Amino acid sequence: METTLDSIGSLNIHQPLSGYRFSMEPVLLSSYVDLKSPGKIADFGAGSGVMGLLLAMRFKNARVMLVERQKSLFDLCERNIEENGLTGRVEALRLDIRKMRSELSALDAVVSNPPFRKTGTGRISARGEGQCASARHEGDLTLEELCASVARALRGRGRFYIVYHPERLVELVDSLRAARLEPKRMRFVHGRLGLEAKVLLLEAVRDGKPGMKVEPPLYIYREGSDDYTEETSAMYGLWDIDGSMLR
Repeated sequence: METTLDSIGSLNIHQPLSGYRFSMEPVLLSSYVDLKSPGKIADFGAGSGVMGLLLAMRFKNARVMLVERQKSLFDLCERNIEENGLTGRVEALRLDIRKMRSELSALDAVVSNPPFRKTGTGRISARGEGQCASARHEGDLTLEELCASVARALRGRGRFYIVYHPERLVELVDSLRAARLEPKRMRFVHGRLGLEAKVLLLEAVRDGKPGMKVEPPLYIYREGSDDYTEETSAMYGLWDIDGSMLR
């Protein structure tokens, strides 16, 4: 498989030249994670590992697991762990998240950038087989199964962070609550002021109390410009020497 080497700040990521390539969603969600001193974090459906690796750079004492079922992407996770000098603290696991292992238990947090589309909906490009199709469409892992797997893996009051499509918000909330994951924070992401939201960021807490805060919207681009806003630029920029993200 041909790959390219790309970077976000000081993080280097090998990813397929064609096939599944990460976009803005994992960068947005990794910035949205709000944890004090997590011990164990897992990225469910890690792709090439970018989101879990970003979190490993933010939380220097955390153990991070990149969980990916596809062999080609799992291999890239392992390569990217080594590329960034994180062997020993970050681990790639090739498994189906519906079949839990002991490593995936009592987690402080789970993050996920799952496929937005139901099978049979939306458009698949000419290269939509394999990695791309799995990244965009649910396939044989439904939203309900994802939420149930997350709930089993989290400790009590553990947190789940997900980036998802606004048109499926009601279904997302229903699936979270059915798995005893209570939505607590949500933020809509817009390309520009005046445009509809493209994605949403949501934090849920296992066995949390009802009550959710809807935070101010995030705008990707400056008004009347193709330049990123200051907040978005910081997400793609540098981390302070202590690992905290610049704001």
